[in-house]
Amino acid sequence: MAKEKTIYTCTACAGTSAKWLGKCPHCEEWNTLIEGVEESASASKNRYSTARNLAPASAVTALSAIEAQDVDRTPTGIEELDRVLGGGIVEAGVVLIGGDPGIGKSTLLLQAMDAIQRKSGNTLYVTGEESGSQVAMRARRLGLDQSGVSVLAETQLEKIIATLEARTPRIAVIDSIQTVYSEQLSSAPGSVSQVRECAAHLTRLAKTSGISIVLVGHVTKEGALAGPRVLEHMVDTVLYFEGETHSSFRLVRAIKNRFGAVNEIGVFAMTERGLKGVSNPSAIFLSQHAEPVAGSCVMVTLEGSRPMLVEIQALVDHSGPSPRRLSVGLDRDRLAMLLAVLHRHAGVACMDQDVFVNAVGGVRISEPAADLAVLLAIQSSLRGKPLPKGFIAFGEIGLAGEVRPAPRGQERLKEAAKLGFTVALIPKANAPKKPIEGLTVHAVERVDEAINWVRQGF
Repeated sequence: MAKEKTIYTCTACAGTSAKWLGKCPHCEEWNTLIEGVEESASASKNRYSTARNLAPASAVTALSAIEAQDVDRTPTGIEELDRVLGGGIVEAGVVLIGGDPGIGKSTLLLQAMDAIQRKSGNTLYVTGEESGSQVAMRARRLGLDQSGVSVLAETQLEKIIATLEARTPRIAVIDSIQTVYSEQLSSAPGSVSQVRECAAHLTRLAKTSGISIVLVGHVTKEGALAGPRVLEHMVDTVLYFEGETHSSFRLVRAIKNRFGAVNEIGVFAMTERGLKGVSNPSAIFLSQHAEPVAGSCVMVTLEGSRPMLVEIQALVDHSGPSPRRLSVGLDRDRLAMLLAVLHRHAGVACMDQDVFVNAVGGVRISEPAADLAVLLAIQSSLRGKPLPKGFIAFGEIGLAGEVRPAPRGQERLKEAAKLGFTVALIPKANAPKKPIEGLTVHAVERVDEAINWVRQGF
């Protein structure tokens, strides 16, 4: 028997190296090479032969001659999940969902499969990490004792594909892709080559048979999806399951979606009966203060197509020789830039102060529209004077001290008015042409105007 040869495969570009290197020689990414076993020539030949059989040839056709058709979707019965998917799971689509262990991926998918089974029928749940009895125990805990979802406990790719071809379910879940292996490859389950090839075969099967497939993916300790980066390129939709260990709330975020909006989010609450959608997520990210407090400013952020109100809190305190700048849920480098703009263009100095900024509820805000709210919260904490009750602000701050407009400002203002906010400080370019009932809008062009407006008592 020939001795197996060790080979190192890059998780970023799938390139190979005969020896371990700190940096991949192909894509030059650091610490991406993973040890594995080189395939034999016969295994490689069988693998590509199988791939050719799965991919029937098609004629070359002019783009103008191809008829564009609307995609058929299957609603999952869970409103927040359908929002993220763009209305439901697309026929013959492949969805990849990843998240930390125990965050609720399997729970959410089992609930969705049960809802689809009751409405449309013919679903299949393939579990590679649990036995059928363990899945049944979870279903009983979720109140799904009488569920008609079919369950298959299997990890071999060839058997899974044979079952899918025989039963032709409307939707199938593979939990998880890292546990699936093909006999055509000699490497271990979860290796780069196994994950890549198994996902490619399942994707091809979905496209040729019309079966919608949902793949569950593991994540690394850095929070990225485990396996080769090409895994995310192959599928149609990539969802990330996010949540804090100390919180019962979960966020499902669309990172890639060929059939819907990107960066759309769904908000869930973990309960004894599984995950429940949260219809008003703004309530999660707003603290319940009886009276306004210093250092707090509410902003309206956009997550996909959904405007949400988030409270920004700041604490400014006297510092020693080395002042600290710390932000949670916001970009720390941007905080340092905003403090410099605040000093240069508004005359507010924080050189001898520690500055701590936090986005309430564990939400992460990446858009620059939070800049104005951050500066107003810092100014409020520094002066020890709260902003008025029912006050919101949003807008991007430039290095020249200008207040730049935020996208879809009208939707942000309407959401704030709907939730009972009465005063808004916004960029002049976002000023509404028609008054918004119940909302007084103050538009500014520069950061010093905003700070002076706050100093003068609104």
